[in-house]
Amino acid sequence: MDIKISNSLIQAVSADAILVSLYEGVDISSGATGAVDMALNGAVSELVNAKDVRGKLNETAILYTRGVMPAQRVIVVGLGKIEDISLERIRQAAAAGAKKARELGCKTIASCVFGASSMDISSAAQSMVEGTLLGLYRWRKNHTSPVEREDVDSLTLVESNALKIEALESGSSMGQSVASGVYCARDLVNQSPNNMTPAALAESAQNMANAGLNCMVHDLEWIQSQNMNAYLSVAQGSANPPKFIEMEYKGSDEPPLVFVGKGITFDTGGISLKGADGMEDMRSDMSGAAAVIGAFKAIAKMKLPVHLVGLIAACENMPSGTAYRPADVVRARNGKTIEIINTDAEGRMTLADALSYAAEFKPKAVIDLATLTGACVTALGQNVAAGYFANDDSLAQKVNEASNASGESYGACLYMLNITTRSRPTMQISRIAPEPAAE
Repeated sequence: MDIKISNSLIQAVSADAILVSLYEGVDISSGATGAVDMALNGAVSELVNAKDVRGKLNETAILYTRGVMPAQRVIVVGLGKIEDISLERIRQAAAAGAKKARELGCKTIASCVFGASSMDISSAAQSMVEGTLLGLYRWRKNHTSPVEREDVDSLTLVESNALKIEALESGSSMGQSVASGVYCARDLVNQSPNNMTPAALAESAQNMANAGLNCMVHDLEWIQSQNMNAYLSVAQGSANPPKFIEMEYKGSDEPPLVFVGKGITFDTGGISLKGADGMEDMRSDMSGAAAVIGAFKAIAKMKLPVHLVGLIAACENMPSGTAYRPADVVRARNGKTIEIINTDAEGRMTLADALSYAAEFKPKAVIDLATLTGACVTALGQNVAAGYFANDDSLAQKVNEASNASGESYGACLYMLNITTRSRPTMQISRIAPEPAAE
């Protein structure tokens, strides 16, 4: 999608639809919504007075301008109560408006920045762009049937104050970078497992490599040389060879923050075979790896001043004559032996060796992202997206703050266990590495 910034009046913009926001129970006589209402001879006020639209979060209503404005339609989008405004509400409302525009067949949309009078305009603009792009995401790569409605081609953010344009441009750029990373992760997870093999996952990471982002893909011989036998035990049942993906973004000279993503591109459970119901969802057992790759893409685009290392032990967990078995004993990279009880506990096997390798970077922290176990749902309850624990309270607090700012809502801390609420259960383990010994 083409994202533009325009220094103009919203009521003067030409587009298939313009989006205006509406707070619940707040007078609309001022601001962009008031200007559009005046241009339409009070049509927005009529909707509000008739209670056809109340301004509830994500509520939408449509008005046709009948030639009195350059835009063909006005889509009124609810933001909820003004005291509850947040960046996440801006994302949601922008997504709701954009999806309504696509439903109507609009190709071009324009909007003032929602919530700009109450929040930092650059952050609000970033949230507008994120919400619009993420709301319009859809997976079409393996589909042959045509879509009912084509995608929206462009979004124009409109601001009448020329002094705010630079802030809008900065926020828009950040929003596009974040959305590109999320799109990358979603595309990887949505791809079918016959197309998203360990080699294909590695190729996706390599394709992002540029002047600021390095990616090395290690083959079976290298993995063997590293004595990653826990990882190899899982991989040995598949005809698709494992690939160990090592990424680095060096935006600073500080010790790195290491992201380790679980990269099981398909998980049958191995010899301890899963039930058939829902096994197709096991293509998403590499979503920890997808999140790492997507994060690197966004961070590299934003050129953040951080030093990151990303590690992914990619493989499939398949049953075969060469698969590892319950009662096998394998020696991990760090020398510890592991007795296999259930081959469907493959995630901790691959991650054990990846985490051992991560320690060699002398990182200031390690963030391990994994779709690790359904036991997380059993322990924490339904509608839990992520259970995570940390051995550093400060790091856990930073994860909470980032979670809140990005719209990944989180719950209260229980001992060292924190809960977030989203749709797919995952587990994240965050651990601070020890300080290197003094020389």
